[in-house]
Amino acid sequence: MTMRKHSRVLIWLVVAFLANSANAETAIYNVRGYTSSDTGMRQFSTLIFADDGKVIATGNAELLEKYENARRINGAGRTLLPGLIDAHAHVSSLGLLKSNLNLAGIPSVAAAVAEISRYAKANPHARWILGRGWNQVIWPLKKFPTASHIDAVVSDRPVWLRRIDGHAGWANSTALAQAGIDDDTTDPIGGKIVRDDNGHATGVLVDKAMGLMTAQLPEPDKDEIRAAIHSAVDALLAEGMTGVHDAGIDLMTAEVYLSMADDKELDMRIYAMLSGAGSVLDAVGKPIRAYGGDRLEIAAVKLYADGALGSRGAAMLEPYSDDAENRGLPFWTQEELDSFVAKANNLGFQVGIHAIGDLGNRMALDAFEKAQDGGPSSIRNRIEHAQIIALDDIPRFSELGVIASIQATHATSDKNMAEDRVGTERILGGYAWRRLLDSGAVLANGSDFPVELSNPFHGLYASVTRQARDGEPEGGWYPDQALTRAEALHSFTLAAAFAAHQEDRMGSLEAGKWADFIIIDRDYFAIPASEIDDIKVLQTWVGGKQVYERNDTGEST
Repeated sequence: MTMRKHSRVLIWLVVAFLANSANAETAIYNVRGYTSSDTGMRQFSTLIFADDGKVIATGNAELLEKYENARRINGAGRTLLPGLIDAHAHVSSLGLLKSNLNLAGIPSVAAAVAEISRYAKANPHARWILGRGWNQVIWPLKKFPTASHIDAVVSDRPVWLRRIDGHAGWANSTALAQAGIDDDTTDPIGGKIVRDDNGHATGVLVDKAMGLMTAQLPEPDKDEIRAAIHSAVDALLAEGMTGVHDAGIDLMTAEVYLSMADDKELDMRIYAMLSGAGSVLDAVGKPIRAYGGDRLEIAAVKLYADGALGSRGAAMLEPYSDDAENRGLPFWTQEELDSFVAKANNLGFQVGIHAIGDLGNRMALDAFEKAQDGGPSSIRNRIEHAQIIALDDIPRFSELGVIASIQATHATSDKNMAEDRVGTERILGGYAWRRLLDSGAVLANGSDFPVELSNPFHGLYASVTRQARDGEPEGGWYPDQALTRAEALHSFTLAAAFAAHQEDRMGSLEAGKWADFIIIDRDYFAIPASEIDDIKVLQTWVGGKQVYERNDTGEST
């Protein structure tokens, strides 16, 4: 054989090898596999996927005979689930919090002040002291803090600390002065400057009043946002998340996401919602779908109907049961909200409206009904949180095809104050997952991190038990509204994908969809419900590629 013939044969063999490698399959077998589907929960012991990252088949061990040349991975009897999708969260905020002051779980104002003092001493060069997480509801007196509390330990620099729900902020006197806030400052529409009995501004700003302060804050640059996203994604992959709906991003964050997708730096799937129907929507112009290898979509708009329950900013049809002069803070008139929804929908963007109170939820439903000509829409608009709903409005979710984007851990965090806020009758429409589901609504589940901890198994646990992680209350808080384990898993997988128009590509392990899955340390369907929140993720795979593995110490490798 001549040298030229040798070369031709060698080239043919290399091409044939590469072609076969490109079409090679991987088989993960000996697993306890579960996946949602349109016909219910399915079980399997073998998963076959291609090198392009798409599922070929799920089934029993006989698949190994059909795909005898597949690369084989023994699952050692572990449980395999579809990758979990958080349908409402804040990615860069989670990453940025790692470098800011975190007051989540601090049990008193005195303890919070001690943490502020410690942080200030540890960060002497920080121009502002920024953080979040305080929650007066868990403090002994359950009262808002004041600027004077912070002034006692930090008066040389401005301090601004957002409440756990992000709907109120706590400032020191230096920050108030820098923002030009004094006793004569007028409350903005949709906001409140909390004042004492003498009319003096106390240092707490609620909802849109926070804009007076945030306008003064140093903005993170693109490099800081990129680093924050990387930090958050690494943590989320370790908790079993393969996708997140990022609920409210600005134009700079959108640009960072696009750049990261271009550079193949997104190890999970991001479905992003633009903040508002204003300039950021105008700048993007039209939905961005399946970008960067299907790692990024910017196809929704986030709007607000009202504030939060803990700070009594949620808009209510009737006054708060524990504050007879207060009905909360609608962010917009009905006409304004209607126009924002119409603008976004007309451009092809889905709209997710933050709505906590029963008035906020009704305003959102009314806006969708008008934009959708009274019936369902292929846009699949959403209500984010859907917390306190008038019982008469619950069937409207299904009638209008509006997705209820819930966060199960909100119920178990809010149970210590929610009924005080709304009373024994209205609470029946509060965190009413079973009523929503039975009426035909689609429930997409999430965490709203960093408002809550990001771990999705805490959300699955809360969905099933209606209990906090301490097991309280015994039997669950309004347990008749709990979800089954299959329903809860569906809400974090296929239903969450449906809420983002992605159910044909992800959310379940079915042929043609992305092989996004996790392997966990115990059987979600077999363990006692009390152990669901203790589940640990051993491996996370996105598009058929392993992106996380837990080592013996519980750390990433």
